[in-house]
Amino acid sequence: MGMTIAEKILARHAGRDVVKPGEYVWCDVDGTGLIGPPSGLEALGVEKVYDPEKVWMVDDHFAPAPTPARAQTTKEMRRLAEKYQLNHWFEYGRHGILHQLFPENGYCVPGDLIVSIDSHSTSYGCFNAMGVPIMEELTYVVVTGRLWMRVPETIRFNIVGKLPEWCVGKDIILKIAGDYGTDCAIYKSIEFGGPVVSQLSLGSRFSMSNMGVELGAKCAIFECDDVTLEWLKGRIWREPNPASPDPDAVYEAVYDVDVTGMAPQVACPHDPGNVKPADEVEAMRVRVDQAFLGSCTNGRTEDYAMAAKVLKGKKIAPWVRCIVTPASQAIWLECAKNGIWETLAEAGCMITASTCGPCAGAHQGLLGDGEVCIGTNNRNFQGRMGSPESLVYLASPATVAASALTGYVTDPRPYL
Repeated sequence: MGMTIAEKILARHAGRDVVKPGEYVWCDVDGTGLIGPPSGLEALGVEKVYDPEKVWMVDDHFAPAPTPARAQTTKEMRRLAEKYQLNHWFEYGRHGILHQLFPENGYCVPGDLIVSIDSHSTSYGCFNAMGVPIMEELTYVVVTGRLWMRVPETIRFNIVGKLPEWCVGKDIILKIAGDYGTDCAIYKSIEFGGPVVSQLSLGSRFSMSNMGVELGAKCAIFECDDVTLEWLKGRIWREPNPASPDPDAVYEAVYDVDVTGMAPQVACPHDPGNVKPADEVEAMRVRVDQAFLGSCTNGRTEDYAMAAKVLKGKKIAPWVRCIVTPASQAIWLECAKNGIWETLAEAGCMITASTCGPCAGAHQGLLGDGEVCIGTNNRNFQGRMGSPESLVYLASPATVAASALTGYVTDPRPYL
């Protein structure tokens, strides 16, 4: 019996020829990341981590520190990074959101098993790596480099049909969340495939893997192709070991997602699966107070290029504040050099340093009672971005930019 991508990756890392869904296996991991101080290490008397080259640490959620308490936490992170000789500590100005930094610095290669703090570690699936979010297990992984796994069942989404010119991965993953529900893949491995995938940019695939966890998935993986390898070219220092599904791989379910004629998608409060076509939401005349372009989901150069295409030579609505937060310092620099920041700033946007702050409701963009935000982030849970009385809509960069322009949730197609 053949194996899926996730089963192949787990089998390799467990030293097995074959694994099957439901089995429990011990796996060696290729790396992990921290976004807070690993204080449990000292309490346990740990003197060193399993491999300083494979443990990364960055302060991304509160960068730079917005409160004295958080400044103390970050100070502790710096102390522990030095004590445990972590070679990959990313100081402000050389930093970014963990999930962007990992691949941007060549750490993640096809075929890897990455277990990392933060639920959106599923992002690494766009590189044909199995990215699994962990929490309390982190200390054990940092010390041993190993973790047990239950081999998940796999469901496959084949993306088929004719891709609309404006359509990006965010629209596709929202369409899937709306059609199949946010509980459709709980503890499953998602495999994305189908003929449309080859037309999707790496950034689009990143958005889809990133939001795989919003469907409940343990991981969300694409196959490796020329698009993957071209993006990684010059960044990675380890040989890729791509994993493809066997022709006779067994899936729990296989779904065809036809994107032909699909409208831009918008997730309405308070659930990423509460999805409607953008033109339908536009008809509801939802007035916007804040627009947010950023997060690990859609904080890349291609996202800002799309927003700039909508906003070039125009001004955002006077009652809208538009916050722009790149996923890394490298992206910030790239957008500065190619003029994207100038276009967005002239339109009235405020550009911040790289941080998870607005998306996570930590700082630089909190919402007040009754305020409405449309953002490119990955979650619109009640109260996530500030007041529990606020409302958050999720959409592609084009839809967010068009909404900032008109001041109401807006279908972007006339502006592209």
